[in-house]
Amino acid sequence: MKSLDLRIDGHIAEVTLIGPGKGNAMGPDLWKELPEVFGRLDRDPEVRAVIVSGAGGNFSYGLDLAAAAANFQASGPMLAGERTSFFDHILELQNAVTAVEECRKPVIAAVAGWCIGGGLDLIAACDIRYCSADAKFSLREAKIAIVADLGSLQRLPWIIGEGATRELALTGRDFPASHALQIGLVNAVHASADEVMEAARAAAREIAANPPLAVQGTKRVMNQCRGKSVAEGLGYVAAWNAAFLHSRDLGEAMRAFQERRPPQFEGR
Repeated sequence: MKSLDLRIDGHIAEVTLIGPGKGNAMGPDLWKELPEVFGRLDRDPEVRAVIVSGAGGNFSYGLDLAAAAANFQASGPMLAGERTSFFDHILELQNAVTAVEECRKPVIAAVAGWCIGGGLDLIAACDIRYCSADAKFSLREAKIAIVADLGSLQRLPWIIGEGATRELALTGRDFPASHALQIGLVNAVHASADEVMEAARAAAREIAANPPLAVQGTKRVMNQCRGKSVAEGLGYVAAWNAAFLHSRDLGEAMRAFQERRPPQFEGR
């Protein structure tokens, strides 16, 4: 792979953005590889948690503008065919980010350095976000005459609220880790990039120690219930548990509790 490095150790996968653009800018390779990698992790029964980080001291500078320039500059009149093609191209990019959200395995973002534009879209699709004290964020699209279209405007209101999202999206301003923590974008701020990874790995191990089907079901229920009424959400989780509650892992949890020992979950 050219834009991602994938390493799997036991039940935990680590996906690292590696470029090839400066600051792990998101170019054509990433949009192809991201859904492939997360599709693979989604299907791998051994993987129970995923960590996403960036190489070289930054998470991502966002969209590789040089690589994307050809899509932004029309050589002639944009008629229906050309506009349809560009529409399809945007959907491909959106689907790449959505693959992270739809991966059944919980995904933890470990952010150091800059996280701009598409980088923010990516971490908004993750389940948990940690960052280093030197992390800096920006929903910068409005500053370069683009309406953010890869998920930040849709996902961030559920994470940080409507008002905070509008402020960041309309100003395009840069903001530090302290503000990210204040508005709830990140769960915690750690002193350094190494400590962020240590925290992400600790959380991943804790998640991986739980019954995997229950963890994946919890993520699925929370995703499905977003934007629904409480009654609709309760109906969905009742149907889910009616179908999937009974498992070998549930029996193992009960036996381990009675026998006062750590449980060993198989995902069955």
